[in-house]
Amino acid sequence: MILVTGASGQLGQLVIDALLARIPASQIVAGVRSLEKGAAIAAKGVALRALDYSDPASIDAALKGVDKLLLISGNEVGQRVQQHAAVVDAARRAAVKHLVYTSILKADRSKLILAGEHRATEEIIEASGIPFTFLRNGWYTENYTGSLGATIASGALLGAANEGAVAPAARADYAAAAAVVLTTEGHAGKRYELAGDRALTLSEFAAEIAAVSGKPVVYRNLAAADYAATLHSFGLPEGFAKVLADCDEGIARGELVDTSATLRTLIGRPTTPIATTLAAAL
Repeated sequence: MILVTGASGQLGQLVIDALLARIPASQIVAGVRSLEKGAAIAAKGVALRALDYSDPASIDAALKGVDKLLLISGNEVGQRVQQHAAVVDAARRAAVKHLVYTSILKADRSKLILAGEHRATEEIIEASGIPFTFLRNGWYTENYTGSLGATIASGALLGAANEGAVAPAARADYAAAAAVVLTTEGHAGKRYELAGDRALTLSEFAAEIAAVSGKPVVYRNLAAADYAATLHSFGLPEGFAKVLADCDEGIARGELVDTSATLRTLIGRPTTPIATTLAAAL
């Protein structure tokens, strides 16, 4: 029995679909904060269990009879270490045999603000004694598609990465890797650095957007503080805007590139071309 936490989220839903392509629905449990939001998953024959990272009792109940657990990192930055620790504690009590965690690329050495909570979570998991696998996911191509309409309309992709390169992959690629690790053997103790096949600068990314949309789009580089202020002016919370600007500074340092082709190897195919993800978003 495999439990996926955060199953109604964007990555979680794709992991459920990837698992369904490999094993029967009867072997999958979807942990969701709201059972109502899991209706589409339930329609596929997957059992739903209420699981809230901030409610230890719900975690204990959800983990009953579970052999393997995919802990998808929470989205409440600043609270994730405590939340993840609650899940790990419950997994130990439930005698879970394998815990897979979605971390961040180069978590053990990354200077990104986002890496701190992932690094702390990895340490908690290692100390738990539960056999583990860390999926150190790199950047998602979809990080750029949410604002694609505005980017095309303005003719500018904004950022603070200078000429640093990023190697994004589609969210479905990372989901496929998780499904492989959960349904095959030989992954315990592994720390997989996962990224897309192609590394490119944001100037080159802007050119990809232009080619797919047929509209002129260029990259406009800003100082990190100015980029954060601009994102905040667009309506993003100030703290999150600073985190995104910090990620661009990480791109400038080369922290969101990996050349090991581990993601490609795990999923048994090339990672999804950036143009394909952009076209689907358009």
